[in-house]
Amino acid sequence: MRLRHKPWAEDFIAAHPEIVIANPEEHKGKWHEVFGNDHPLHIEVGTGKGQFVTGMAQANPDINYIGIELYDSVIVCAVETILEAGDIPNLRLLKVNGADLHKFFQKDDVKQVYLNFSDPWPKTRHAKRRLTHEDFLKLYESILVDFGEIHFKTDNRGLFEFSLLSMSSYGMLLKDVSLDLHANPPEGNVMTEYEEKFSAKGQPIYRLESQFVKKESL
Repeated sequence: MRLRHKPWAEDFIAAHPEIVIANPEEHKGKWHEVFGNDHPLHIEVGTGKGQFVTGMAQANPDINYIGIELYDSVIVCAVETILEAGDIPNLRLLKVNGADLHKFFQKDDVKQVYLNFSDPWPKTRHAKRRLTHEDFLKLYESILVDFGEIHFKTDNRGLFEFSLLSMSSYGMLLKDVSLDLHANPPEGNVMTEYEEKFSAKGQPIYRLESQFVKKESL
């Protein structure tokens, strides 16, 4: 995603604390207090303009959602998407780095993680930056409930192959794998901005659902 500087972004974000949570580390282990219920929590790491997480929150009112995005110039678009959609009480955003999830969530805080069209970091020396690298899998496992899941979409075949190998090597259960999502889309599929763009061009969208498994049960 090409980032354009938006000098008004910081003030805009600060003006919407009901959407973008300030000081999220204060809510670690207590996210049910933020939402006012004990519904399961799903997070999207790299939420972009917010179309996916907004659509998911609207479609599933009994699940709480948090979209995570680092850049001011991007997260303001997600805030605008949410404002345009109207009142969505089960959705919040965090302006934080996805590599720091352990600072904001503790074990069992999260039930499911979504990774959509993440940066493929194609150079081998940058492999550790890929959001499906073993180091990130350890991070997700540390905040997820037992048998928590990762749902992953990409248009990048190289990243998809890397992710399959990474998750398999980690000992995760691959529950569903699609090499062309839109040839047989799952019920209730919510598309991201990139997904709409690439699928309209006829490009295949790769998708997988994987689940952490207790090592002693392998």
